[in-house]
Amino acid sequence: MLNLTDMRKRRRFDREFKQIVIELSRNREDISALASELDISADLIYRWRRESEIHRGASFPGQGNKILTEEEKEIVRLKKELRDAQLERDILKKAVSIFSKNDGKYSNS
Repeated sequence: MLNLTDMRKRRRFDREFKQIVIELSRNREDISALASELDISADLIYRWRRESEIHRGASFPGQGNKILTEEEKEIVRLKKELRDAQLERDILKKAVSIFSKNDGKYSNS
């Protein structure tokens, strides 16, 4: 028995194909007709056009990679740095608590 996921596999389109479709859509009035000729949805063409306008040459990086501005890249880097520092702090806190127990072994008192 076939289920819906077998019938509708996710198709992947490369950057060149998307750019060609965008150019074709700019020269055609009926986007729906173009979409049916290419066997894709008109919504997909509109989305590709929107992404192309927003990100210019950086659109369609492929493999699900996000397109980030320089500021967003900096934020991602700083968040990673913060996570690393917090992890380091937590490890040091735990070590201090272990070594500072009041059994006299590790303190100068």
